[in-house]
Amino acid sequence: MKLVTHNMLTSKGIRNVKTGFPLKIQADEVRTVDIDYNQEFIVRMVPKLDWDALVFAAKSVGHQDDLPTAIPDGFDNDIDLLKKLHHILLEVEVVTGALECPETRRKFPISNGIPNMLLNEDEI
Repeated sequence: MKLVTHNMLTSKGIRNVKTGFPLKIQADEVRTVDIDYNQEFIVRMVPKLDWDALVFAAKSVGHQDDLPTAIPDGFDNDIDLLKKLHHILLEVEVVTGALECPETRRKFPISNGIPNMLLNEDEI
């Protein structure tokens, strides 16, 4: 699971969960993969991200890489920051582990990089 995916996942579908975001990452195996750098994609993604959740996720998997605590003005011209974001969002991958709902502590397993977010019938 890439951290760009994590930034969009929520456990809001569970009964009585109001936000369900951000999900806590418990990573057993993390790997980095080489992905071609696409500056335009990163620039378009940044405004769509929940920045606090990204920083939280990056810390959880040991790849904070000196991310600022907030999106800096002029980020789209900061090549070093854009390359760090490319690495964190697209190249860092959680292979195995779990995602945990912050409200219910329900765990969703991650296997082969795929989070299983399916709910049991009694959770809906």
